[in-house]
Amino acid sequence: MLKSDSEKLEKIVSLAKRRGFIFPGSEIYGGLAGIYDYGPLGVELRHNIKQYFWNKFISEREDVYGMSAAILMPERVWEASGHTEQFSDPLVECELCHARIREDLLDAIKEHEDMHTKKKEKTKWSEPKVFNLLVETKLGASQDSATKVYLRGEITQGVHVNFKNILDSMHPKIPFGIGQIGKAFRNEITPRDFLFRQREFEQMELQYYIRPDEEEGKKMFEYWKEFAFNWYLNLGFKKENLRLRAHASDERAHYAKDAWDIEYNAPFGGWKEAWGIHHRGDWDLKRHNEYSGKDLSYFDEEKKERYIPWDIECSGGVDRAVLFVLLEAYSEDELGGETRSYLKLAKHLAPIQVAVFPLLKNKPDLISKARDVHALIKKQIPSTEFDDNGNIGKRYRRQDEIGTPQCVTIDFQTLDDNTVTVRDRDTGNQERVGVSELVSFLTK
Repeated sequence: MLKSDSEKLEKIVSLAKRRGFIFPGSEIYGGLAGIYDYGPLGVELRHNIKQYFWNKFISEREDVYGMSAAILMPERVWEASGHTEQFSDPLVECELCHARIREDLLDAIKEHEDMHTKKKEKTKWSEPKVFNLLVETKLGASQDSATKVYLRGEITQGVHVNFKNILDSMHPKIPFGIGQIGKAFRNEITPRDFLFRQREFEQMELQYYIRPDEEEGKKMFEYWKEFAFNWYLNLGFKKENLRLRAHASDERAHYAKDAWDIEYNAPFGGWKEAWGIHHRGDWDLKRHNEYSGKDLSYFDEEKKERYIPWDIECSGGVDRAVLFVLLEAYSEDELGGETRSYLKLAKHLAPIQVAVFPLLKNKPDLISKARDVHALIKKQIPSTEFDDNGNIGKRYRRQDEIGTPQCVTIDFQTLDDNTVTVRDRDTGNQERVGVSELVSFLTK
């Protein structure tokens, strides 16, 4: 059983690699700090989270459009957004080994000092220096003519620079939103806590444009706060493990009229940011209007007036959602007199929905029937797996550990009466179900 919260993170990291969820990036070459690769099960879990976002924030709504902007953007975009000036962290440098650490990461600084203390060395730190987090590169055939560009530090600006294109092509009426999912890059000084702070990560965002009106702004901000919180809750969290927290006035980003975070009570350091709801006002569109020289105003047919809309933003990290979902789902108990670990994943997120087993792997008639049942289920539930690896007990343990909600076992009774055993992941309870009713039973 778990001895501490910190042990929970260690177990998740181990499980994620062992079971094919998440691997250190380019591991055979020593890896890169803050970079991770998703394995066969991890990519399915991440896809399911993204699809749930897309369904609820975009597909099921009539007032939101989806898009996908490019990763590479000109320097001028980031000057307009304020990132070249504001997107930075203060860092201090160890004058003994030249390691750089964010000034506010007191635990990391102490850990570094302790490392030198063990070597009987006294650490001396430089004065804080500003370090820009944007990742810079160049495009072009020669060094002299190459154009400086940035890998986007956030996906937000890709929506704002396409605001006019959406107006001209889709002719939306205020209020309306534009949502997208995509990669972002930050040259983090101290990536840490597994997927929590990375240098390459993925974001899910909605920019929702409204009339520039204080009352309307407050109403829509409250609406999206509640909507986002309920969406995150439905990823399978206990309500007591999530909270909404307002940013203090000196904590808000340079563009924010108001800002709240959805936070998760993580086993590493307590409450951590999972999702942000920001009232960005007209900051972004006004700046891009100025820097691009293009008219990004909206003509309101109902009001017969032209204005720069305000923007309410909902933004969250895909990878943080994956991490927090795994932490929330990880459970240990005793079943059948044995200790087991399992992922109590929400069914709509589980990488594998159903696993189908033949009771024995060396009996052709059982295997043939199991293959038929597997094919029957897979037509309706695509994320169904056939598993005959090891004995039946080991198969149950593996499927529990990767979060499969239901396992279907074909045994000798199946050959007689065409019924199968369906086992529930969370309780271990088993129930006989006729093959003809099996799909409806599994999907109810």
